[in-house]
Amino acid sequence: MSEPVTRVLQLPVPGQVDVTVKIDSPAEIQPLTPVLILAHGSTNNLEFPLLAYLAERLSEKRLASVVRFNFPFAQRGASSPDPRAVLEDTMSTVHKHIEIELAGPGRPIFLGGKSLGARTAAELVSRGLDEGGLPAAGLILLVYPLHSPGRKEQLHLEPLRRIAIPSLFFSGTRDPLCDPQLLRPVLAGLDHPGELYVVEGGDHSLHLPRSLRKSPDDSYPTIADQVERFIDRVAKAS
Repeated sequence: MSEPVTRVLQLPVPGQVDVTVKIDSPAEIQPLTPVLILAHGSTNNLEFPLLAYLAERLSEKRLASVVRFNFPFAQRGASSPDPRAVLEDTMSTVHKHIEIELAGPGRPIFLGGKSLGARTAAELVSRGLDEGGLPAAGLILLVYPLHSPGRKEQLHLEPLRRIAIPSLFFSGTRDPLCDPQLLRPVLAGLDHPGELYVVEGGDHSLHLPRSLRKSPDDSYPTIADQVERFIDRVAKAS
């Protein structure tokens, strides 16, 4: 089997620094090979280990091309995230580039990310095309920041308000920003009910505690299994 192909480019974002985009693709891309665009969280960048693992795994198995990118604040090395409008403009710019340069007619594009990136992807899908949102075959959110630590009575639901496509959410039982038991009924009430996969012992990075005698990233293979099944099922139904 041929090795996957990795391309790295610098993409101009209007009014911002150029951002790094990394594309991991199967050596042989079929006409309908899906594309998964993944955005990082507020304290990391496109090289976050879970994102890198998914990119390597999906491209090696020829299941999808995976696109990772930096938000401008991560590109600059800043510790504070960009304003929401900048985050959304960046993801929209990446999406547009991928549509033109990689996707092509009929190729399903999935959007997703971790935490801050998950919220940004959810907002753009929820908004709708007539309000500047993005089209997507499905949504894959690797931990969604549902509430602030210790503030479970105040749920951040606005970005989820009109998700009407298949969605797969991941949450950990130790995540201080998302109680899976609070997220489950929210997903059931979406226009297109979302799926939830709970990582037992997982934190906000879906890492496992060493008290379980496991490496923190031992959760990655199971997460990848779920992502693969979701993409395959949704792409075949598109």
